[in-house]
Amino acid sequence: MDQEKKWIKAIQKRASEKAANKLISYYYKEIYAFVFKQTFDQELAKDLTQEIFISMLRGIHHYEGKAAFRTWLYKIAKARIIDYYRSKEYKQQKKTVNLLTDQRESDDVLFTIEQKDEVKQVLNLLERFDHENRRIVQMKIFAGQTFAEIAAKLQIKESTVKTKYYSTLRKINEQLKEDVHGH
Repeated sequence: MDQEKKWIKAIQKRASEKAANKLISYYYKEIYAFVFKQTFDQELAKDLTQEIFISMLRGIHHYEGKAAFRTWLYKIAKARIIDYYRSKEYKQQKKTVNLLTDQRESDDVLFTIEQKDEVKQVLNLLERFDHENRRIVQMKIFAGQTFAEIAAKLQIKESTVKTKYYSTLRKINEQLKEDVHGH
């Protein structure tokens, strides 16, 4: 994307706050969706996404354009998520959650586990689809983007986005029903 390259150069050469804001706005929902998919926690995903963009801005002077900017940004995101799961904060939070879980009623815990299993099952089914269909569903569900926003970002017709989105959801739903009925 030519506009993306202009923003990057403006940030690198002039530390342009306007270009930085535009670059972050362009990628925010996508990176947030990626982080949320890894954490299943909205507040944590917001915090980590913010940290990812701070890291991106701190390191953008080292970005040389050898790889696509999106690839470079996802590399930062993956590293930050890994760092979080290795952190003392995560380990402490996990202990706290375990203590709280032990105190809850078993029905509440069972419901929470079933809900997480269903989400994981849907995400696993989604992985079976081609990259574009997967991305459309992720952008719509996890990033909350409109069909128009997705169409603009992927540079395809809005009607195509809707068709692929609903078709993918229908196929996932059919597969979930088959799995429940044991076919």
